[in-house]
Amino acid sequence: MVTKLMMAAALLAGATMCAQAQDAQQKTDDNPPPTTSETAVPNQNPARTTESHSRSGNSVVDTQKVEVKGPDGQYTPAAETETETVRVDATTTRTTVRTYQWDGNGQRKLASVSEQESKSGAGGDTQTVRTTSTSDVDGNFHVVSRELADTKKTSADTQETKSTFYVADGNGGFTTSAQTDESQTTNPDHTVSVKKTTLVPNGNGGWQVGEQKETTVKQDGRNQTTEERTSTPDSEGKLAESSRTVVTQGESATGQRVQTVQRYSTDVVGAAGDGKLHMAQQVTTVQKKTADGEVTEQEVVEPNVGNPSDGPQATRKTKYTVLYGPSGAQQTTTTQERDANGNFGVASVETRKSGETKKAEETKKTDEAQKADETQKTDDTQNAEQTPAPGQVTEAPAGKPQ
Repeated sequence: MVTKLMMAAALLAGATMCAQAQDAQQKTDDNPPPTTSETAVPNQNPARTTESHSRSGNSVVDTQKVEVKGPDGQYTPAAETETETVRVDATTTRTTVRTYQWDGNGQRKLASVSEQESKSGAGGDTQTVRTTSTSDVDGNFHVVSRELADTKKTSADTQETKSTFYVADGNGGFTTSAQTDESQTTNPDHTVSVKKTTLVPNGNGGWQVGEQKETTVKQDGRNQTTEERTSTPDSEGKLAESSRTVVTQGESATGQRVQTVQRYSTDVVGAAGDGKLHMAQQVTTVQKKTADGEVTEQEVVEPNVGNPSDGPQATRKTKYTVLYGPSGAQQTTTTQERDANGNFGVASVETRKSGETKKAEETKKTDEAQKADETQKTDDTQNAEQTPAPGQVTEAPAGKPQ
């Protein structure tokens, strides 16, 4: 995060003092004080979230703790998640996620542990192992799922990832639950094509195709279009397209970001069951910065179930605002929903206060981006996950409506 300045050897005394000051700054930036935010939603108990971030050597730890206000007005712990990322060596990264819960006696108990270790080899090949363990009633941990992924560079522009998924069989062993074969190619026109086939047991000791996804990502300056087609077996066992998602997102010269997510499906309420794709939902999100914060507006359009002939209509609108001040930020999320008469009314208003300033938020985003980049270098299997989350604008502020 902070690059130490190299001082001239001739100025030894000055160099020593500057180095000490720089070390202090490094510690301050890598181990900032915890930030606390409070969330209030009508008809729900207020919640308080505390987040902390620390770095020590090759280890980074991020912790999020959620507390809920009880009848006595006091906050009590509800859940806690600790994510530790360790750069073991130049080719190995290990990430451990620990989830804690509180029992009836107010004692914190470790509920689950997820571990991932990725090793990169020559030529960009990567081996990744993921395991998830949960606690039984006696507090003993058992591995309940396991995934092995092997990524190989088959050419300068293509890589292939083969993954095998296992689940505990209840008898101390594991059974194979699924297999995936994914290829990713960067084309001469700079588009990225991904094809992923998922195999599932056929009940007779063999395997059959359960799903096939084909994704294309096109980049044009500040604009990006992602199209994902999903095919599943029909009644005769033949693959047929069952859903499609098209995501377009762009950024203007002024920094305004617009994203549209269009989902189509052969199974849409109110649509004819003709096996053809029909629009299931469209989500448009617009994010723009203001002098003292950010504003994100989102509109959800869906088919008119009662009167399909009237065409799609807006069913929900959400406005998210964040205002930064000297002492922190205040975030407000207002959601409106259409009633039976076609009128929009406020369904919920969520407020959140945080001690995080605008500069701290920007620093946090930068650090998260750097952390993601480091993980990317040793986990090429993540490259195929190009499709943004529904309703998510790249680098949108935390808590943005989904």
